[in-house]
Amino acid sequence: MGSTTDRVDDWRLALLNDWQQRFPLDREPFAVIARQLDVPTATVLTGYRGLLRDGTLSRIGGVFGAGAGGAALLAAMAVPAARLEAVAAIVSAHPGVNHNYERENELNLWFVMTGRDATRVELAMQALEQATAVPALRLRMQRAYRIDLGFDLRGRVAPGPAPVRSAQATRPGPVSDEDWPLAALVEDGLPLVEHPFDAWAEALGCSVESVRSRLVRWLDQGTLKRFGAVVRHHELGYTSNAMTVFDVPDAEVDARGAALAGQRGVTLCYRRERAPRWPYNLYCMVHGRDRASVHAVLEAAIADSGLQHARREVLFSQRRFKQVGARRFRDAWLSSAEVAHAA
Repeated sequence: MGSTTDRVDDWRLALLNDWQQRFPLDREPFAVIARQLDVPTATVLTGYRGLLRDGTLSRIGGVFGAGAGGAALLAAMAVPAARLEAVAAIVSAHPGVNHNYERENELNLWFVMTGRDATRVELAMQALEQATAVPALRLRMQRAYRIDLGFDLRGRVAPGPAPVRSAQATRPGPVSDEDWPLAALVEDGLPLVEHPFDAWAEALGCSVESVRSRLVRWLDQGTLKRFGAVVRHHELGYTSNAMTVFDVPDAEVDARGAALAGQRGVTLCYRRERAPRWPYNLYCMVHGRDRASVHAVLEAAIADSGLQHARREVLFSQRRFKQVGARRFRDAWLSSAEVAHAA
């Protein structure tokens, strides 16, 4: 018999690993999971509440595809070392920022700003630049080759190869205006109760079948890339992550991006706009338990994708200042004055 730690880890895996993409959309989803695991429903709910409390589980909810609605922008700042923590605190305080990391580069602060539309995102960016007195590169996404499909939590890197989608499949239709309230709930995550979809239906003033049918439709059409457990990789032992950027000829980038997205261990893969003094247009992320594992995955992925000769940089994360779920469907903005006050 394994140790207590092994049994706890097995229990965490049972609640998380298989339910990142196949989470049941039944009226009593936790009862379905309980039957699969041969435990009482109350045990499953208690387990998820514990994972949420200790930070291992971010939420049980959805990951929307690019083009589903709202706007998101990757930004980078070159911050003097003596000011890094202060600037990072101002950036993290903005409710539109969902990721904020220090990375190994002259451009050392990388964050994602989200919002209802591109105009509001740009206004928020201008407010942050004014509050911090640091200019930011805007690195807009042009095409997604791989969006968050979950982690395989049993290996040293995550996840395994994903099916390569066509470029058209990565651009689903947007969420309709009347469905934004449901989309905001999907981003926030399910309440950990026996009938969570009923709770959403009550909040929205609609039937539970309407809620569930819209989720099924979004998954079928690619608006939602997945619905299920959204984990926090750092708390699960994947403490090393690297963003690798490539300068690829525009005529080749889609083919190289599709190949890179299908490689073992590549968790995200995008084409982005180039920027002044930043010639890179292809990005990928690899998460692993240590730097050596990440380097090994990168070397194999680069070779198998035909990117050996492409100019590139590898930016390992140094510190995680903020990591929360995206909030593209919720209006929660600080005004310029409020952002400046946070300074």
